[in-house]
Amino acid sequence: MATLLFSPLCLRELEFKNRIFVSPMCQYSCIDGIPTDWHLVHLGSRAVGGAGLVMVEATAVVPEGRISPNDTGIWSDGHAAAFQRIAAFISAQGSVPGLQIAHAGRKASTDRPWQGGNPLKPGNGGWQPLAPSAIPFAADFNVPRELSLAEIGGLVERFAEAAKRALTAGFKVIEIHMAHGYLLHSFLSPLSNHRTDEFGADFEGRARFPLQVAKAVRDAWPASLPVFVRISATDWVEGGWDLSQSVRFCHKLREIGIDMIDCSSGGLAADAKIPIAPGFQVPFAAAIRREVKIPTAAVGLITSPQQAEQTLVCGDADAVFLARQMLRDPYWPLHAAQALGEDVPWPDPYTRAKQ
Repeated sequence: MATLLFSPLCLRELEFKNRIFVSPMCQYSCIDGIPTDWHLVHLGSRAVGGAGLVMVEATAVVPEGRISPNDTGIWSDGHAAAFQRIAAFISAQGSVPGLQIAHAGRKASTDRPWQGGNPLKPGNGGWQPLAPSAIPFAADFNVPRELSLAEIGGLVERFAEAAKRALTAGFKVIEIHMAHGYLLHSFLSPLSNHRTDEFGADFEGRARFPLQVAKAVRDAWPASLPVFVRISATDWVEGGWDLSQSVRFCHKLREIGIDMIDCSSGGLAADAKIPIAPGFQVPFAAAIRREVKIPTAAVGLITSPQQAEQTLVCGDADAVFLARQMLRDPYWPLHAAQALGEDVPWPDPYTRAKQ
């Protein structure tokens, strides 16, 4: 019996061979934002492993938008050129190459996780972060500088330019990172946005900059190819961003022409109490899919083939993003097909191991 997990998905004129998507996962392995052989092998392995979409990690639209000095960037044509062989290799395996464009906002300028992940001070490899308001992410984080109106307008242009460079690099999906407490999410949440001008004060004001970015990217991206947006559906904090606001926001994204909502959560408040459990974020994807009538992707502790298939069968999402499970097993899609009784092609050099 055919599964939904291994059925094709079409968005605009692009077809994904299955609904298993590799989530963007920072590798902290760049020099000046340029991807390396590590990225080619890391991302290429997941394409060889059979994923329908391989999404590159949060890639900064400006240097100060990186989470760490070792993150990927796409603020120059040189960065786009460095990504070309990666996108081409992913495509050659029958997977769709995608790129997530981002700005880390007040969570920028930190060290690699395996080196402690602590904030880096200006003059010690770091820089002053930028944010809607001068409110640090946590007590030990750098105090960000509040963005001016002119800087906000400039960043809208930087996101659009990044999308155009991603296209020249060979990517077929662009995803705008509006989750996990980074810049665009921090504009949305009343916990981090205390502005009283046109980019704050109420829901319409807080949503204005992220929506401007979404429209600029959609306008810069070909009409034949899809644009995704990753959101945090809730801050998990009373008085913060929540599901009802996310639904309202996603209605506006749909009107702009966004094609899929990648439904995550949290990341804005360091002290948030998040009830982490298998599939704990799936209800957000289900609610937005049902109420907004827009395709959604579920993410968060989706680990087994049966769990992924059930998420789709129940109508909770149109695709699943896998992160840590893909780090554990780059060939998870091939193994999932065997577990679900699906006969999918293996890469020719690997066919001797299929049986």
